[in-house]
Amino acid sequence: MSLIIAGRFQTFRAAESAAQRLFAHGFFEEDVTLFFVNPSGQHALYPVGGDIGTDTGASAAPKGAGKGVTIGVVVGAYVGSLVGAMSHTKKPKVASHADEPARHAGVLVAVHVSPDTQEQASATLREAGGMDIERASGRWKQGRWADFDPRQPPHPVGEFAQPHT
Repeated sequence: MSLIIAGRFQTFRAAESAAQRLFAHGFFEEDVTLFFVNPSGQHALYPVGGDIGTDTGASAAPKGAGKGVTIGVVVGAYVGSLVGAMSHTKKPKVASHADEPARHAGVLVAVHVSPDTQEQASATLREAGGMDIERASGRWKQGRWADFDPRQPPHPVGEFAQPHT
């Protein structure tokens, strides 16, 4: 496994500028990569899109549909199953900090580092305007973070964890 430091930027232009700063500090091109991270839920990990197989709020819908069919025999099976299914779906919660996506969308600059260069990479990304500076352990292959998973929460790097103002 490789040691990786990454920071999020709002634009490709800002990310490219950060990469140039890394090169100026002695990092090699094969150790720096840029890529866009889609918003949570939009990573197209399934053939029909999305990140999860089913909506967590709809997990009890089949039970509710069966209940509705029983109730709806008098009124009509279709209407009853629809009402039953809808009655067992959960309402969305009011957004809170706990409901925020694990990883924010943006352009990620990832740097393959050693224990000796990780602090320099973190500081350079922060100075370039990087947000959510993180440390990861992953596979670095052919100049890129080969096993990056956008659903995994980032592991902030100490003093560089909070976005700058």
